Amino acid sequence: MTDQTFLDKLKTGWNEGKFVCVGLDNADLQFNKTIVDQTFDLVVAYKPNIAFYEAAGANGLQALKETIDYIKEKSPDVPVILDAKRGDIGNTNEAYTKAIFDNLQADAVTVHPYLGKESLEPFLKRVDKGIFVLLRTSNPGAGEFQDLEVESTKEPLYQVVAEHVAKDWNTNGNCGLVVGATYPEELKKVREIVGDMPILVPGIGAQGGDLKAVLENGLDSNNQGLIISLSRSIIFAPDPREATLKIHQEIVDFLKP
Repeated sequence: MTDQTFLDKLKTGWNEGKFVCVGLDNADLQFNKTIVDQTFDLVVAYKPNIAFYEAAGANGLQALKETIDYIKEKSPDVPVILDAKRGDIGNTNEAYTKAIFDNLQADAVTVHPYLGKESLEPFLKRVDKGIFVLLRTSNPGAGEFQDLEVESTKEPLYQVVAEHVAKDWNTNGNCGLVVGATYPEELKKVREIVGDMPILVPGIGAQGGDLKAVLENGLDSNNQGLIISLSRSIIFAPDPREATLKIHQEIVDFLKP
């Protein structure tokens, strides 16, 4: 349905017990179609990382557009999160929003918070879209800046950013956060700060994050709220559907009363 917001689509998936997000990190259209055909009924979202498409030049960007189009044709209720990690001054972000939301027709995007709320207004004002703010990322060196203590609050920077997003940036109810699966204790703290906001969690699978720890620390008050993203461990698996189904079933089993 074209009038569904990003959050509407997410809630539809969560209500059906779907939490897995497949990262389509490959600029081969036929490859992506095959992955989508095998997984669309099991996932809450798809997350193409734009870098892999940009690296392939004009043909790669065309493959990205056609991949998103195919997802919307195959399963209109499954949203597409473009992992683009954008964040610049306002007029540049205006151009990014047109490229990502209007041209590519993505449902959501990842963004950097470093330039502050004012710079991200072009994204935040798109009330039907999802805006995922990088918070506590999954890479080993994430703490270099993200863990720095902010003098005024005596809290690490990632927690201060979480508070700003939850209390000030999310006026349209379209914000989410990105927290890596490799930091479950930080995920727990973020969930306490942001309440029931969506949290995108990369880092399960190839990066070594623990699924049970993510579920124990990241589910919201409705036992929902998580988008658990896997890329290489699904798309390059001998049987991508079986790999997706395995994670999906582990989540279903965890949530059983």
